[in-house]
Amino acid sequence: MCEPRRVPMSGQVWGLAAPDSGGPVFITGYDGKGLSTTVLTAVDVDGEVLWRRRFDGHPGPPRVGPGGSVWVAHRGPRDVVLTELDATGSTLRSVTPDHEPHEHLGAFVVLPDGVCASWLPAGRDRVVPAGRHPRVARHNGDGSVRWSTPAVLDRLSFPGRVEIGAKTGWELRPSKPWTPRTVEAHHWEPLLVAGHRVAATFADGSSGISVTFFLDTATGRPVAASRPGPGRHKAIVGPGEFLIGSQGYGACGTAHHDSSGAVVREWPTHTMPLVDRHGAISGPESENVLPSRSRFVRLDPDGTVRHGPALSGYYTAYPALDDEGTAVFWRDGRLLAVDAESRMRELFALEDEERAVMSRILLLDRGQGLFALDDELFVLRRTGLGPLDSGVWPCADGGLHGNPVTHQ
Repeated sequence: MCEPRRVPMSGQVWGLAAPDSGGPVFITGYDGKGLSTTVLTAVDVDGEVLWRRRFDGHPGPPRVGPGGSVWVAHRGPRDVVLTELDATGSTLRSVTPDHEPHEHLGAFVVLPDGVCASWLPAGRDRVVPAGRHPRVARHNGDGSVRWSTPAVLDRLSFPGRVEIGAKTGWELRPSKPWTPRTVEAHHWEPLLVAGHRVAATFADGSSGISVTFFLDTATGRPVAASRPGPGRHKAIVGPGEFLIGSQGYGACGTAHHDSSGAVVREWPTHTMPLVDRHGAISGPESENVLPSRSRFVRLDPDGTVRHGPALSGYYTAYPALDDEGTAVFWRDGRLLAVDAESRMRELFALEDEERAVMSRILLLDRGQGLFALDDELFVLRRTGLGPLDSGVWPCADGGLHGNPVTHQ
């Protein structure tokens, strides 16, 4: 067992990122109980606080760009601002991306020459006026628009969604196709860039039914869109290729979309996927069932699911993968490691630990691991883990950098 160092943060943590395995680690979170201030904290690999900066607005995940600087989105005097800071906490620039006054930032990622962003036509839980749609835009370094593409969520349907009422004679029937009244950037991996393809996901705020739109990175040209469904975790699996998980309304599966947007492989399970340097896919299953029936699984190229050790509980921190093929993640009050032979061991545990707000896992120098529970940072020494695997997800640029962009 390795005993962690516990470092209090200023408030509930929203995201972790680092320029490389030597740190520093950038952490975004709330300012105490206040929900309208973002605190950006930098710590070294041992968890020592180096500096803190505060910004107006609700926190989002930090994004580390190709040069090692960190970006945060926040509220400026008049509008959305993206601010870039260096490793010392000094501001390098602040950019206001061009957008309409009624639009709200859904998500953003940092590219070598600017940012890609998804924009929402109304605020969270606000009814979208007729004729307005979310969109995806690529912005230059000064915030100007290189291209902008609408993402039309219209006539959604899904077989597992049902309705009952006077119109159905009080019988349970499949829901008729509908147009969302409210629209959100999807909660899980809302914006991914894999070389020449962008995958942007928007969801109906009421049902959670989502659609992923595949666009050309250079031009914004629409390539394809996924079938509407209860989308969940997504991942980059190769140049222009993505995994899209589904869970809910009776669905539980993972689909591999190629660069044309077509589904080329499917597996009958949903997981938090890891893609190693050989292209092998594995991860802990996630299922809306208690007591848990989930296992650590491996997804074979022929659509077979190989089941490993059983997992208790439900809430899970997104795993990391070391170069020996060992996955590490927090679940049910325990930090677990599952090796390449599917043998599971416990690294440490907390008694009566029920906090569900957790960050993903980072693997750093000297086998150290970092993750957050609510408003505490846990720094683990002597884990016996190796350095981070160099695979595409989430261990390459989309892993430590917290910036789901690959440049194949």
